[in-house]
Amino acid sequence: MQSRRELYARHLLRRAGFGATPQELDEYASLSTGAAIDRLIEYESQPDDVDARIGTPNHVGITTRGRFLPAMNITDARQRWLFRMVHSRRPLQEKMALFWHNHFATAYSKIAGTVGGADATRMLAAKPSEDPGQVRGQLELFRQFALGSFRDLLIEVAKDPAMLVWLDGRLNVRARPQENFARELMELFTFGVGHFAETDVYAAARVFTGWNLARRGAAWTATSHLAFNYNAGQHDTGAKEFTFAIYANGSRTIPARSSADGLQDGIDLIDALARHPETARRLARRLYAFFVSETQEPSGPLVARLADVYLKSNTDMRAVVRELLRAPEFLISQNHYSRYAWPVEFVVRALKEVGHVGFSVDGALTPLTNMGQQLFEPPDVNGWDLGPGWFSTGAMLARMNFAAQLATNQRVNLRDQSRGHGSTPEALLEFALDRLTLRAPKGDVGAAYLDYLRAGAAWSGSDAQLLTKTAGLVHLMAGSGDYQLV
Repeated sequence: MQSRRELYARHLLRRAGFGATPQELDEYASLSTGAAIDRLIEYESQPDDVDARIGTPNHVGITTRGRFLPAMNITDARQRWLFRMVHSRRPLQEKMALFWHNHFATAYSKIAGTVGGADATRMLAAKPSEDPGQVRGQLELFRQFALGSFRDLLIEVAKDPAMLVWLDGRLNVRARPQENFARELMELFTFGVGHFAETDVYAAARVFTGWNLARRGAAWTATSHLAFNYNAGQHDTGAKEFTFAIYANGSRTIPARSSADGLQDGIDLIDALARHPETARRLARRLYAFFVSETQEPSGPLVARLADVYLKSNTDMRAVVRELLRAPEFLISQNHYSRYAWPVEFVVRALKEVGHVGFSVDGALTPLTNMGQQLFEPPDVNGWDLGPGWFSTGAMLARMNFAAQLATNQRVNLRDQSRGHGSTPEALLEFALDRLTLRAPKGDVGAAYLDYLRAGAAWSGSDAQLLTKTAGLVHLMAGSGDYQLV
């Protein structure tokens, strides 16, 4: 029987992480609620050594095709991010990076079609400490600002090379303002539809004229790369008028500036959007759906409270997420298992809870695509279709097949760990329920699991029986409807 503290630790690590190994559960269950939240949120206190552990014993494997080059090869980049999700000592940092990856949806395919596959991967996944030109890929940007200032994150996103290619900012010049980034900045990234007019889109496009790309470093060397470049000669220096306030005094006009000072136009607009009360409320609702529930709407008072924390903390996401994870709405049992697992959440959770001995994250890439999610490849600027949208017939079949693939791969490990828990079918079921963090099965589901265990030869709990039955039971549970909820 799980203690209340263990049940909460499971809930916390499913939502603010990707599930938990038995060891992680023990660690977090030993902490008070506040201490467990603090450990996740103050993740800088934990070592960021996850990449150094790639290829070491007792970790999920990676598959190389020659050298492992996660900053140059998109398949390797996807493997590295999955590895991080499984093994990071900072699970909330990776969880927020995933949140921002969907919020600022940017797809590899268009970038690769424009600048080539190697440069596209570098723009998305390079680490400055490893890159010859100190390139910071978009994922590293999201990890760096995971719980930082949203205002600062917006400014960095506006300058991000992958975003400048994805939403055509590299083409935004004075004679022909490019509206794609301007529109999504307001419609998707900040306060949303209904709070701006078409004239605002054109004005915002003019604001960002000259926010382009240029190649840095010596040509044809490893340091050469595309980077943000403010091209003053291509900036529209005229005044830009909006239908909403830009400045604290209520002014709706960004004044005319010299081209040398024109970069400030974009900073002023981003400042106004980041600090807009509706941006605060929209982020509160999105965070609620990500961390608390997709089946219940957030209450007005909770949204107001989160928005107030956001505005009073100078757009600090750490303060907002801390408030949310401490909220009664997050803690109450009614909101446990009320979020639909994204494919990557399902896969990483299964690897942590079922096991990964001898398994490579490369083996999850095709199943993930079949489930409807490929890292670094959201379908469009809106990101993925969340919630029940994940569960087409084919996608659910892909989840069930992955559960079977992983359980079969781990059958020896599962047999060894279930020894001492197989005296009866009921005992083995209790072991599996303790191992996999899913809600207690209803009577008919629990009975079906027991029927599976009792089918065939009389129960003996022998190694041969545990080899077959434990893996089979884990397959049924991980592929069940219940396991698709976090």
